[in-house]
Amino acid sequence: MSKLTDVPKRILIGRALRSDKLGETLLPKRIALPVFASDPLSSVAYAPGEVLLVLSIAGVSAYHFSPWIAVAVVVLMFTVVASYRQNVHAYPSGGGDYEVATTNLGPKAGLTVASALLVDYVLTVAVSIASGVENLGSAIPFVVEHKTGCAVAAIVLLTLMNLRGVKESGKLFAIPTYLFVAGVFIMIIWGAFRGLVLGDTMHAPTSAYTIKPEHQGLAGFALVFLLLRAFSSGCAALTGVEAISNGVPAFRKPKSKNAATTLAMMGLLAVTMFCGIIGLAMATDVKMAENPAKDLISNGRPVGSGFTQDPVISQVAAAVFGDGTFFFVILAAATALVLFLAANTAYNGFPLLGSILAQDRYLPRQLHTRGDRLAFSNGIVLLAGAAILLVVIYGADSTRLIQLYIVGVFVSFTLSQTGMVRHWNRHLAVEKDQAKRRHMIRSRAINTFGAFFTGLVLVVVLATKFTHGAWVALLGMVIFFGTMTAIRKHYDRVAEEISADETAPDESIRPSRVHSIVLVSKLHRPTLRALAYAKLIRTDHLEALSISVDPAETKALREDWERRGINVPLKILDSPYREVTRPVIEYVKSLRRESPRDVVSVYIPEYVVGHWYEHLLHNQSALRLKGRLLFTPGVMVTSVPYQLESSEAAKKRARRRADWSAPGSVRRGPVERKQKEPTPKG
Repeated sequence: MSKLTDVPKRILIGRALRSDKLGETLLPKRIALPVFASDPLSSVAYAPGEVLLVLSIAGVSAYHFSPWIAVAVVVLMFTVVASYRQNVHAYPSGGGDYEVATTNLGPKAGLTVASALLVDYVLTVAVSIASGVENLGSAIPFVVEHKTGCAVAAIVLLTLMNLRGVKESGKLFAIPTYLFVAGVFIMIIWGAFRGLVLGDTMHAPTSAYTIKPEHQGLAGFALVFLLLRAFSSGCAALTGVEAISNGVPAFRKPKSKNAATTLAMMGLLAVTMFCGIIGLAMATDVKMAENPAKDLISNGRPVGSGFTQDPVISQVAAAVFGDGTFFFVILAAATALVLFLAANTAYNGFPLLGSILAQDRYLPRQLHTRGDRLAFSNGIVLLAGAAILLVVIYGADSTRLIQLYIVGVFVSFTLSQTGMVRHWNRHLAVEKDQAKRRHMIRSRAINTFGAFFTGLVLVVVLATKFTHGAWVALLGMVIFFGTMTAIRKHYDRVAEEISADETAPDESIRPSRVHSIVLVSKLHRPTLRALAYAKLIRTDHLEALSISVDPAETKALREDWERRGINVPLKILDSPYREVTRPVIEYVKSLRRESPRDVVSVYIPEYVVGHWYEHLLHNQSALRLKGRLLFTPGVMVTSVPYQLESSEAAKKRARRRADWSAPGSVRRGPVERKQKEPTPKG
């Protein structure tokens, strides 16, 4: 079975890596950019559309506000990038927002940030994959007709890629990410050239449509609320910015400098693409509606339920390059692929944060360890499972999923920047060097503005998105917070309970006597071996115990016992209801009640078989009994194995497997040819 599972495992994720190879998995900036920044870079594929979708509530007349909303998003992006550049220099260990908040604001604030980030990472995968499926569906109808199934398949494929390791998956992600960035820049430049230089009039596929406003003539507070909601939707372009501060340990040295440079590159690229797509959407007269079947009007009639509303970037590409042209297909494919790969930001952030939280005893310890490929495999699988659940529940609908989005990330933004302000205050209180003080004061000003701005956006997001689905994200944060608090309490309680008292004498933990019991069903070789082993162990009282289920078998056992002259007393307990486990448990408990300081040692003879199907035929009562005895205080359980012939065959198979190498598990060098020895002349 091990061989059968090892072959596909090695084919899917590659050969295992030694722990001392961890340094070889560190990333240069050119690979780190697509690995950690694919989410904010790819978000320009759907963030402009979300802005127009919200503005369409007031009709096409509200579209002229979109450039101003884009400016606000750009200011916020530069603020967050500048703030996080301070973070990566001050906290390069990889704890990111969680470490900043915990160190400067306390454990509860840190746990709040961790809860927000975990929720946001799960949503990043769900939103990116769902949006990728929709973009791919604009070119391949089959995909959009089977959205949920295709989204689940994409998550599974992405999970396998990440299980192969960060560096290897980064190489796979670099090409489509850079292809997408290049495609968007070519589209922006060519669109600007056609419109400004050639004077061409470009029309999006929906340019001839009109929008039926859900609320006509909005003014005053209602209009302000609509613009704030559009701004909060556009802030989806900022998701994933924090992942670089969490992934600093994955960069090559100098880690902090390389991470800060990657942050700046990411911010500049994302802002340019976001503004360019918004500008081209206005120039090509793109129309978007929250309910296109009813609100998009063509020739005086609603387009109907059969209409598929393509994303803004697809409509702009169709207007600039022409629908179905080579560049249009290339950009559509690159957009869909990079949206799938954008989830990789979460695949790098979630497992690393989970490892840190597990080390701090807020999550199960299994999340702290690395897998065969030096990736945090358990965290990757957990993230994939949660994202698949969300995709199935919401039918891979990015418009519904995105309403849950960005709440968590702005919670972490705000608390992290507030923590950085306290960080600089603490250092300024003791720093005397004037040059360093000036640098700290400048950094504190950046983080102060960042905390204020992101806090303001958080209020806007909560106010405008709460009833549209943001409450689900908040509920998820509360669940994570409560779960992690309970896990920490459990680990603390266990640690306190099992801690050794250094001042206690040895007699306080040494039992007064050991009462040994060998369980007997029949007098055969496994029983004789268990009796022989129990006699070798120091014990104050040794007895054999049998449960009488069949009187004839019990009588035969007693006669055989006396005939062989075994010098161990045999105790037989009646079981009128033919149970085996309960009489043993009750007898052991009675011994403990009589002498609470005594230890009862139970020896259980067991067969060792060599085939999986043989396990179904043996040892079931022993397993049940061991499971019950584990919860009985003062009881030690010892399994005495007896190897059957099939187990010896299994041992030989295991030795053969040890000498066998899975495909790709051994790297062989060039074959050295031996020189032929000269033949002696006779």
